Amino acid sequence: MPKHGRHEHGAALRGWLKAVGLVAAIAVASAASIAAVSVWDLSKQIVDNSIDISSPNDETPPDIGQISGSFNLLVVGIDNDVDQAEAFGERDATLNDVNILLHVSADHTSATVVSIPRDLITDQPACTNTTTGDTTSALTGVSFNTAFARGGLACVVNTAEELTGLDIPYAAQMSFNAVVQMTDAVGGVSVCLADPIKDDYSGLDLPAGTSVISGGTALAFLRTRHGVGDGSDLSRISSQQVYMSSLVRRLKSDDTLTDITKLYALANVAATNVRLSTSLTSLDTMVSMAQTLRTVDLATMALVQYPGTTEDPDYPGKVVPTTDVADELFAAIEADQPLNLASDSLGTGSTLDPNAAVETPATNADGTPATNADGTPATATADPDATVGPGAISGLQGQTAQQETCSVGFGS
Repeated sequence: MPKHGRHEHGAALRGWLKAVGLVAAIAVASAASIAAVSVWDLSKQIVDNSIDISSPNDETPPDIGQISGSFNLLVVGIDNDVDQAEAFGERDATLNDVNILLHVSADHTSATVVSIPRDLITDQPACTNTTTGDTTSALTGVSFNTAFARGGLACVVNTAEELTGLDIPYAAQMSFNAVVQMTDAVGGVSVCLADPIKDDYSGLDLPAGTSVISGGTALAFLRTRHGVGDGSDLSRISSQQVYMSSLVRRLKSDDTLTDITKLYALANVAATNVRLSTSLTSLDTMVSMAQTLRTVDLATMALVQYPGTTEDPDYPGKVVPTTDVADELFAAIEADQPLNLASDSLGTGSTLDPNAAVETPATNADGTPATNADGTPATATADPDATVGPGAISGLQGQTAQQETCSVGFGS
């Protein structure tokens, strides 16, 4: 009897384990099905919201799938979106408020992020709105941020191509809501302020020091112009680079890239609040881009301003291109050269974080990037009083994603 009893107990246990195994298998299969449906749903939303940025006579650029070679992507943040809250105000037209051009080198070891000022005086080509079919004539001497109102995302891309001389086959259009939700999805972004900033225009009110911002506060931080530096569009860009460099560091950190919940939340933001060009709607393409950016070292990711000045009396309050510096910048990008930035190249809206160990890409005597024995980019401690070194572009303002910086309050 005792032996038979043990047999009964073992059989029951095996039966229970089989039942648990079956339930677990069903749960796994269900989870996989839910994940598949979720990915399909996100993919469908992305495709349904996509925008054709190709010219009527051009073929749509092909999906790049597994990326080989360099690529250019333009990210456009628009104001006055139909879905934005009334608190953000209203304008007569929707403008391309933020314009960020990303270039990744062919060998995927360096990247350049160029912020094009919304108030930059440009010549704009004739544009055809790919949604409505309406055409507008070419213009001269107008602000860059008027391109969207003339012809949507495609017109912004065409204007950026004419301005930079680069081919830009990929683009993304973001709303204010996208900025808010993206910041929330990663759990907030840490930003440093050298001074307290209170700006009634954007609604920003933050103390000096480091704050983790999200939601509407993050948007107010990115929108503030009157609260930073000299109150110009260029100061706002250098302050935005404080945020962007911190965001990049967070996205490349293990706690974000390995957190499925955060990654799905980011994908959901892209599906619901970002409109991608038709050339960028393949999930394979997006994953490949993300994987490529993971290989770029923070020290070789340069965040720079399109070169310009706010001191031209013919265009008060606007940014006039500094063409010689711009030509040198885009020649370097076209040639896939990583940018060397001097430690004194920060814009008027930011300063080095005094509490951070600042590292910058090290260079050889001929100005080429130096590498460590294992082939990784070498870095050197930045000298706050350093002058422009070999290989750097004189007059170019910006920072690397590795540098930790703080926003400077207006008039400080």
